[in-house]
Amino acid sequence: MKKRTLSVLLAASMAASMLAGCDSSNGTAETTKVAETTAAADVAETTAAEAGAENKEVSGDQMIAMITDSGDITDESFNQITWETCVAYGKEHGIETEYFKPAEDTDEERINSIDLAIAEGATVVVMPGYLFGPAIAEEQEINPDVTFIGIDITDVDVVNLSGEATGVKDNVYICSFEEEQAGYLAGYGAVKDGYTSLGFLGGIAVPAVIRYGYGYVQGINAAAEEMGVDVNVKYYYGGQFYGDDAITAKMEGWFADGTQVVFACGGGIYTSVVDAAKEYDGKLIGVDVDQHAKLGDICITSAMKGLGSAVTDALDAYFNNEWSSHAGKSEILGLGQGDYLGLPTDDASWGFKTFTKDEYETILSGLKDGSISVSNDTENQPEVGSHVTVDYVQ
Repeated sequence: MKKRTLSVLLAASMAASMLAGCDSSNGTAETTKVAETTAAADVAETTAAEAGAENKEVSGDQMIAMITDSGDITDESFNQITWETCVAYGKEHGIETEYFKPAEDTDEERINSIDLAIAEGATVVVMPGYLFGPAIAEEQEINPDVTFIGIDITDVDVVNLSGEATGVKDNVYICSFEEEQAGYLAGYGAVKDGYTSLGFLGGIAVPAVIRYGYGYVQGINAAAEEMGVDVNVKYYYGGQFYGDDAITAKMEGWFADGTQVVFACGGGIYTSVVDAAKEYDGKLIGVDVDQHAKLGDICITSAMKGLGSAVTDALDAYFNNEWSSHAGKSEILGLGQGDYLGLPTDDASWGFKTFTKDEYETILSGLKDGSISVSNDTENQPEVGSHVTVDYVQ
């Protein structure tokens, strides 16, 4: 599998980031189809230039379609990075790209959007998020000549509308990530930087969010034990992927009570942390992509995963006639497989004061070679030592 450098793709794809907010609304009365936007086209040019790849002639009857989940392409997270990566790829190779937003947050509407994309000529359909599991299960046999790429989707998500597991066919590739590794790096770095009162605000308690959070706690614990400092952690799932007054009020309470930094992990839910942090001079840790470009110095770092890298690798396999390397596969991508997870290391996004890049690279190397292991258990809260107290808020 061809690898892409995480920082290059994520930084390039976020260059034209738009107003944030993972939209949980139902949207319009029917599926919205949108062609490549000017902003996304600008990002495509930047990404193609930075990647340094040669243009490859592709048959004119090919089309890449991306379907959004319950959010939108301005969510500063996985929908936006997936769309911008598709546009960049299409721009580089002369392939039409369009995205389709389901009318409602239901399996039926996601299926309708896929059907519309195929009717419009899509030959490869890219879908970010576990919500697409049932749609893949239903569509993969009906449309054997269409290729489906599912990002942040696991085998257990792929069940039909009757709830029966179907597995993935040869026209499907799905992947997920070892988010616990990125969470570990963020938690470790925060404590090494001197933060001793931390928080975790998750969205809905789905496996990816839990892995981020439990990895964060494990990283906090490792640094606290290493330094011999006492650390307190507040841990809470908001039950949604957007911010609102109630979540903001809870975050204000945390910051007023002494919390210094909160890892906001759940699409647009970060907006509540930002609002509260501004009132109390608090800090935030971003998720999925480098959020410093949007949020500024309030964001000390971001726990990132290589959504763009995974999309590009899969599209390369499809358009280079190497689909056999991906056909029918479900992969879990971590640092053992490539630069799929990490923190941003460019100077503008490095918000740590005492935690150094050399220290970061040491921990990163340990995760890559396996000398540092992080549990991916989502059923049991991680064990912590005597220096760490975690308050799992109900």
